[in-house]
Amino acid sequence: MQLLMMGPPGAGKGTQAVKLVEKFNIPQISTGDMFRAAVKAGTELGLKAKACMESGSLVPDEVTIGIVRERLAKDDCAGGFILDGFPRTVAQADALANILSDLGKEISCVLNISVPAQYLIERAVGRRICKGCGATYHIKYNPPKGEACDNCGGELYQRADDNEATLRQRLMAYEESTRPLIDYYKASGVYHEIDGTQSIEQVTEELIRVLATVQE
Repeated sequence: MQLLMMGPPGAGKGTQAVKLVEKFNIPQISTGDMFRAAVKAGTELGLKAKACMESGSLVPDEVTIGIVRERLAKDDCAGGFILDGFPRTVAQADALANILSDLGKEISCVLNISVPAQYLIERAVGRRICKGCGATYHIKYNPPKGEACDNCGGELYQRADDNEATLRQRLMAYEESTRPLIDYYKASGVYHEIDGTQSIEQVTEELIRVLATVQE
């Protein structure tokens, strides 16, 4: 299966992708992972991406698309993959369709974990992280027993970007960029929306139910 994961920042895409990797034994591939692998391998496209990242400029579409093409052609993707972070635009979605067509494949399913903005803001603003071991807590949903980390006694802190103003900006940017993509994949008949306000276990179960229908 060739899967595409979508969802706003904080929706739980990473958590669910790990569970799908374990369930279906296919690799999870993010844009960041692809860039790092290409840079490490020293490919021509990797070197171009590295130059852009070091200068602080955006990596051009043609470089990103080329790196995606290289990655999806690797042997570990022969049985499928979970793509996260690409495509981000309709033009990139068209490019992905062309890449997969050349490989004799197509997107099997687009999984969009949908969570209302206010819910995501509440999740992020209440998050606390241990400076010692990195354990994550939430003041409402998963509070520590005391003032310090339950695991190591380390000090808990709130990340600088876990504030409402920053989150609203990120969510607005996500909505503007991905709405056309949602319409694009709805038109192709492979789009499925999952209620991300459920528990982690419930979201996983729903994802697996959707994918069972895709495999039939």
